[in-house]
Amino acid sequence: MAKRTRSPVEDQPPTPRRRLGVILVDPLHVVRAGLALLIDDRPDMEILAEAGTAEEGLEAIRRIRRARVVVLVGLGLSGDHDAYWLIRTIRELFPSMAILGCGANADANAISRALFVGADGYVDKNVDPVEFLQALRRVDAGEMVLVGPPSEWVGAIANGIDRSREADVVLTSREREVLIVAAEGLTAREIANRLGVRERTVTTHLARIYGKLGVRSRVAAIRAAARSGFVTVAPHE
Repeated sequence: MAKRTRSPVEDQPPTPRRRLGVILVDPLHVVRAGLALLIDDRPDMEILAEAGTAEEGLEAIRRIRRARVVVLVGLGLSGDHDAYWLIRTIRELFPSMAILGCGANADANAISRALFVGADGYVDKNVDPVEFLQALRRVDAGEMVLVGPPSEWVGAIANGIDRSREADVVLTSREREVLIVAAEGLTAREIANRLGVRERTVTTHLARIYGKLGVRSRVAAIRAAARSGFVTVAPHE
């Protein structure tokens, strides 16, 4: 039997103890097949699931029990449950999961909207394969990724996020209260004791706050909320 040769992509990082798992959600079968071949061919990555609709993607995500996972969401998903619905839902249900939007020549408004609802970045399908793979690794490492759009779009994308935030984000009085107390550096249990609620209630509130603000951590949520005027965080004495 002939020995299988690796694809000609010049991108061969050392194999880690546990490969980065990727969940691929895109409406086009040929696109999914091509991306799956590219990703699975890397020694440090593997495709955990593929889906053609947002509903199928969410079902696949619920079945995954892995610490290192990136969900690659094609912005071409349409209908009532489109790509933006899926990104927002993932961020609300799985606030620590990395999400990377993916499209072909998407405009600045589409990218802004994806980032606003919870994506950690965007990568264009037209970029070099090495850049595409590096985008997955970078978003897994916690970086904000924007690969493909022209550099002059950055300002328009940022402005689009700000406009979306002003129009769409509404924090409840309880969510504001949780954030203000969280800014003191208390644990979820300590916040629960302070507010007289269950610890699980606090973690649920935090997850919803992360989803609304499109962030993945408490520090980022506090900064985003303070910057947008949703809460006023008093300085420590």
